[in-house]
Amino acid sequence: MKTVFSGIQPTGELHLGNYLGAVRNWVALQEEYRCIFCVVDYHALTQDYDAKEMARRVTEMVIDLLALGIDPERSLVFLQSMVPEHTELAWVFTNVTGFGDLERMTQFKDKAEHQPDNVNVGLFQYPVLQAADILLYKAERVPVGQDQVQHIELARRIARSFNHRWGKVFPECEPLLTQLPKLLGLDGKKKMSKSLGNHIPLALFGGAAADPARAVAGVKKLLGRAVTDEKRVSREDPGNPDDCNIATIHRAMSSAEDIAWMQQGCTTAAIGCVDCKGRLAETMTAQFAGYAERRAELVAAPQRVQDILEQGAAKARAIAQRTMAEVHKKLGLWRSR
Repeated sequence: MKTVFSGIQPTGELHLGNYLGAVRNWVALQEEYRCIFCVVDYHALTQDYDAKEMARRVTEMVIDLLALGIDPERSLVFLQSMVPEHTELAWVFTNVTGFGDLERMTQFKDKAEHQPDNVNVGLFQYPVLQAADILLYKAERVPVGQDQVQHIELARRIARSFNHRWGKVFPECEPLLTQLPKLLGLDGKKKMSKSLGNHIPLALFGGAAADPARAVAGVKKLLGRAVTDEKRVSREDPGNPDDCNIATIHRAMSSAEDIAWMQQGCTTAAIGCVDCKGRLAETMTAQFAGYAERRAELVAAPQRVQDILEQGAAKARAIAQRTMAEVHKKLGLWRSR
């Protein structure tokens, strides 16, 4: 069975973009792969953040991951900083990574543009630590969106360079591309993001199991802000689902019957945007009812979450230490017996 590695920054409670773009796929991958899921808190240091909030953000994210279906009996779930071999291997990898390779990373350019007062070395070396995250566990597959493929190609080059210089240790990982198109936020302009305030928080479905009607009403209210096909000026105008982010979410979550209803109704003006959003709110609330129930159970059992992280870290570190023993031997580094 091949190994999959994927990491996620601790931003706190997840939103719909996180779920559809990553976590739903992770849950499915557990059926086919040996999965390793890591909350990458060291990566989060590259941005400004409130240190007092970090522990809460980690806890909320892990609770959401478990409630959505990540199974610690089948997958490793742990915190990056609990396994120090991540940063140790990253330092080794800096010695086989070209400055020019990092300089060409488009995500570095984008992030540097968005935080011009904090263009730090950690941000520049982010892809090297990411390569270490993956290769420490000799992962062969990495589920990513198209915007991360450049980083996976760099991880492959780093593995190749290490193996060429010191001897074979690491596989050349390959990306597992998500099939979902980029999910835009409620503004219909930019990628869904908590920092932009255009997201649909999964916490919105927190009461879906206990009071579905109230949850649907809350979702409808939020979706009411969502931008749809801007060329559809009035209710009587036909719309184009290809230019509507609500339609994108329908295609990702709704049944074939509801998608056909949306497609036909929108293009013929048989339904309005309010109708379309209302049906989507009902679908989303029903789908997240199980998540809401499991999340409430985990919130009430914080020690369980802590135990899962510690047990996952212990298993992850056992793998990491074996890998680093191989690395030390190849590098010719002295080790006491």
